Amino acid sequence: MFTTKNFSPQQLSAFTALILSVPVALGIWVLRMDWLIALVSLGVVFCGSYLLIRFVLESFIYRKIKLIYKFIYQTKATKREETYYKYILPQKGIDEVRADVEQWAEQRSAEIEKLKTNEAYRKEFLQNLAHEFKTPIFAIQGYVDTLLGGAMDNPEVRKRFLENAARNVDRMVNLVSDLDEITRLESGQQPLYKVNFVIQDLIREIYETLSIKTSAKNIRCSIKKGCEYPITVFADKEKIRQVLNNLFENATKYGKEGGTIVTSIYKTDGRHVLIEISDDGIGISEEHLPRIFERFYRTDRGRSRNVGGTGLGLAICKHIIEAHEQTVHVRSKPDVGTTIGFTLDARKD
Repeated sequence: MFTTKNFSPQQLSAFTALILSVPVALGIWVLRMDWLIALVSLGVVFCGSYLLIRFVLESFIYRKIKLIYKFIYQTKATKREETYYKYILPQKGIDEVRADVEQWAEQRSAEIEKLKTNEAYRKEFLQNLAHEFKTPIFAIQGYVDTLLGGAMDNPEVRKRFLENAARNVDRMVNLVSDLDEITRLESGQQPLYKVNFVIQDLIREIYETLSIKTSAKNIRCSIKKGCEYPITVFADKEKIRQVLNNLFENATKYGKEGGTIVTSIYKTDGRHVLIEISDDGIGISEEHLPRIFERFYRTDRGRSRNVGGTGLGLAICKHIIEAHEQTVHVRSKPDVGTTIGFTLDARKD
C-alpha cells in the first residue's frame, strides 16, 4: 500500500507540490485549452510550491527536530555533529526520527532504573555498614563506661569486660580489613600471582585447618568420590585459599550437627575447572539467592550475627573469582542444603 510516512522532507515537499500543481494545470487547460500554457503553469506552480514547502519544513519543523537531537545528546555540537544536523538529519523521514527518539527514551529509562536500583543498594549498604560498626562500638562504650563507673576495682569483672571489649575491637578490625580488601579488589589494586597447583591438596589443607570447628559440630568433610584424582589449576593460590576458607567456614556455620561438607572438582571444557562445595545444612530461600554475594546481605539477620562474621565473606569470594575472570554460582533449598561453585583456569604450561 502506498504510504508517505517514510518520506524525507524533499520527497514530501515534491509530493505535496505535485498535488497542488496538477489541479492548477488541469484547470488552466480546461479554461484555455492550451497545453503549452498548462505545462508551463504546472512547472511554475510545482517549483514554487516545492521550494516554499521545503523551506517551511526545513526551517520550522526540522529546526525543532534539530533542537530535540541536541537535547538528546546534551553536548555542544562538534563540527561533525553540525554536518549531521545540516545534511544528514534533513534526509531522514519522520518515522526514522521518531524511532531515534524512542530508542533514546528507552535508553534513558533503563539508565534511570539502574540508578534507582544502585541508589537503593547504596542506602541499604550504608545502613548495614552503620549497623555493623554501631554494634561493637556501643558494646565497647558500655564496657568502658561500666569500668570507669567503678567496676574496675573488681579484678574478675575488669578482666571479663576488657576481654569482651578486645573481642569487639577485633571485630571492627576485621570489618575494616575486609572492606579495604574489597575496595582494592574492585579497583584492581590487588594484583594476582597465578601459579599452577593441585586444587585437591589445597582443599585438604583447609579441611585440616578447620578440623577443630567441624569436629565441634561433628561435621564430616570429604572430597566427592571420583574427584580425588589430582587436578591442577592456574590461579592465585592464596586468594583461592581465602575463597575456599570462607566457603568452608560458611558451610560449617550453617551446617547441621552431624552433617557433611563435600567438595567436587570437575574438568569442564579442557580449559576450565569447576569446584563446588556442598553442605546439607539449613539452606537458603530462593528469594535470597540473587543477593547473597552482596556486601552485608544476610538471609537471617539475627541468626547470621549470632554465628559471627562481618557479612563480607561471600562478597570477597565473588570479587576474587571475578578478578580471575571466572564465575561463581549458588544452588540451595531450605532444609536440604547449599552448593556454591566457581570456575578456575586449568593448568597452563
